[in-house]
Amino acid sequence: MRASWARSFSRAAISVFSASVLSSAAPAANNPRAAVPDFSGIWAHFTWPDVESPATGPGPIRNLSQRDGASDPYQLVGDYRSPILKPQAAEIVKQHGNVSLLGRTYGAPSNQCWPGGVPFVFIANIGMQMFQEPDKITIVYTNDHEVRHVRLNAPHPAQVNPSWYGDSVGHYEGETLVIDTVGIKIGPFAMVDLYGTPHTPSLHVVERYRLLDYEAAKQAEERGQRGLSRLGRDPGLAANPDYRGKGLQLEFMVEDENVFTKPWSASISYRRPLGEWPEMACADSTRDYVGRAIDLPHAVKPDF
Repeated sequence: MRASWARSFSRAAISVFSASVLSSAAPAANNPRAAVPDFSGIWAHFTWPDVESPATGPGPIRNLSQRDGASDPYQLVGDYRSPILKPQAAEIVKQHGNVSLLGRTYGAPSNQCWPGGVPFVFIANIGMQMFQEPDKITIVYTNDHEVRHVRLNAPHPAQVNPSWYGDSVGHYEGETLVIDTVGIKIGPFAMVDLYGTPHTPSLHVVERYRLLDYEAAKQAEERGQRGLSRLGRDPGLAANPDYRGKGLQLEFMVEDENVFTKPWSASISYRRPLGEWPEMACADSTRDYVGRAIDLPHAVKPDF
């Protein structure tokens, strides 16, 4: 895959956002109370299809299919027996797994050219870049140039208009960025993870981002990624072995009373990648990259 888009996007993004990022994200020497953590730059997490389980409490759905002692990234069979799933949701996860066991690929936002929603967007995307401004945060993901907008220090509206990535509002709690998202739109492939776990309009997601020193980030990554599959063939999807700076940890909580028996949480350890982002764009076609028919988003009537 080519990295040309990543290079051109990075140059454009720097020219548009650099002034606001520098003024809002860098620590303010003369006014410490105004300082916020600097999450700028390209981050990547190197496990797929799973995210990290919490140290305690209910965690995400896991893959029943294993390869070489780790989750099999080529056969996605979600654990439909998980106690966090209500019966109807468990049946949907089981159906998706049965399709995968037959050697077929079931429809998901990432292979059908549809927006992924939250938390799918940060579970399925390897790369992420965050642009911080005084009143908002923009998050860009590798796949299909997906973009999220987060308003800072603002409440959700009384009546939320559902959208693909929901209504996201955020604030800083010391050195932690907290993002609260509701109003996530239900599309034809609505799911919270890569195992087809469904969601309803009641879905509520809270994200907490914080920087960790190198050793703390390494320990968190080693603990959370036991039994998970790691990527690494493309330089943009491999950790930089020479980087000794801080890591970025995302901890998120998911609740949906119509799908889950209780809220559950998970983590993602972000590190600096070795190379640039690979180009990942869903083809503008009625078929995917191996010729399978897809339900590509399209207009049902002309715009004018």
